[in-house]
Amino acid sequence: MAPLLAPSLLAADFGNLQSETQRLASSAADWLHCDIMDGRFVPNISFGIPVLQAIHRHAQQPLDVHLMIEEPQHYIAAFRDAGAANITVHYEACVHLHRVIQQIKALGCRAGVALNPHTPVSVLSDIAADLDLVCVMSVNPGFGGQSFIPNTLRKVAELKELLVDNGSEALIEIDGGVSLDNAGALVEAGADVLVAGSFVFNSADPVLTLANLRAHLTATLAAQESR
Repeated sequence: MAPLLAPSLLAADFGNLQSETQRLASSAADWLHCDIMDGRFVPNISFGIPVLQAIHRHAQQPLDVHLMIEEPQHYIAAFRDAGAANITVHYEACVHLHRVIQQIKALGCRAGVALNPHTPVSVLSDIAADLDLVCVMSVNPGFGGQSFIPNTLRKVAELKELLVDNGSEALIEIDGGVSLDNAGALVEAGADVLVAGSFVFNSADPVLTLANLRAHLTATLAAQESR
């Protein structure tokens, strides 16, 4: 399948979230990525349930909600009710990960697990078959605008092999430092969803930037298929 694009609203203009969300409605974005930070699991605070509700009122794409928070099990239903279509929790934040994944799925959302850069993909071997999404952090979580960690490419390839071996159809999502410089290589390694924040919203025209990224990935896939 063609890779999905999920611009991260963490890099958007928070003073104009309605217009930022609405102008993406006709863009190449497939999902809108929403980073929820609590100041405990990561050293930053972003936005919470009321802001997500406001985004959902104006969004045309599904909301891909990434919970960078401690004890996420207490908030799953609230984020679903606020408009989340996908809910991703961190492996490192969940003592009872299987229970939390089942909780998300029971509420009708796509269930995902995120891995910090230092966490090996092997930790998912016992739960891979239950997942809809695996988010590979290609920067240290907590702040936008960081540089891409090159080892991510190897990690994606390893994760793809693990998912296939476990009969999992989970999508592989990459979050952090995604740009035209690495998007093609990530897709070739096995990525299905690319989250791009600063690359999109710090550009002169975010809609055009997403269109260019889509065209670049289309060309990459065409070249890959012709080999």
